[in-house]
Amino acid sequence: MSDVERRLKLLEDRAELQDLAVRYFVATDDDDYATMEMLFAPDAVFRAGGFTGGTDRAAIMAFLRNARANMGVTIHTPHYSLITFTGESSATGVVGAHLEIAMGGESLFGAVRYQDEYVRLDGKWYFAQREMLTIHMGPWEQVVTSLTTELRVRWPGSDPQPADLPARQG
Repeated sequence: MSDVERRLKLLEDRAELQDLAVRYFVATDDDDYATMEMLFAPDAVFRAGGFTGGTDRAAIMAFLRNARANMGVTIHTPHYSLITFTGESSATGVVGAHLEIAMGGESLFGAVRYQDEYVRLDGKWYFAQREMLTIHMGPWEQVVTSLTTELRVRWPGSDPQPADLPARQG
């Protein structure tokens, strides 16, 4: 493979990985579990909020169905992705997004960061591991203070909690 072909393939792979993240968000917002399931490798791992939500496709889908059962309309808006290739068929990524969620009779707004590992199987990229880390989350009327307190995560019906990511890294 020539240098130009190699560089073109890396650009194609990067675009496919960015599309993978967007497909996840669209499928999630549409409650399209069949599409969501096919975005994960068969032995993928999903984590959220410091706990494991599944270590294979079926367990991940059960976790996501359960989590979304209490939600109404959701809007996942990706803002950036940073991809690092670790091999011909492996990569890591960081995807930042804002979320708008109807839950518990309230409209919530927040920001998350996904830390991903990707694997290429049979010529197609999949999530090998996806971890959602909450930066802040809460009702719209609390957004004014959602970044100015240590307890930045405010889910309906539960006490305010610290975020998964500290206020300052390092």
